[in-house]
Amino acid sequence: MTKILILNGPNLNLLGRREPGVYGSRGFEDYLADLRNRYAGQVELTYFQSNHEGDLVDKLHEAGFGAVDGVVLNAGAYTHTSVALHDAIRAVEVPVVEVHISNVHQREPFRHHSLLSAACRGVICGFGLDSYRLGIEALTGNAED
Repeated sequence: MTKILILNGPNLNLLGRREPGVYGSRGFEDYLADLRNRYAGQVELTYFQSNHEGDLVDKLHEAGFGAVDGVVLNAGAYTHTSVALHDAIRAVEVPVVEVHISNVHQREPFRHHSLLSAACRGVICGFGLDSYRLGIEALTGNAED
């Protein structure tokens, strides 16, 4: 069974309450239950969220040397600021897919640049919470045609 870590950064613990016009009105735990049901018997999904950059780096280190087969990462605002996360992604041995709920290119100019994208296998943005499913599909090779 494929093991995938979903790793969420700052303020994503507020999904469902924070700016619902941008991020939707559904909490992540509810969506995660749907993902686990969808991939039952095929993909084991683990989840971690932190508002602290060092915790995210530590989790990447922990997961990135065989504990999982891939990481779906929404680093939130750290996407635009974190050289430490960039370096951690480059250091680990598993593929990382960067995801964003909103289309960052339709938002404020500072969100148009990611310090993480060059270190990741790919980037998915703008599909709401479904961006996570698309990230899983990219890592498992099960993308729908």
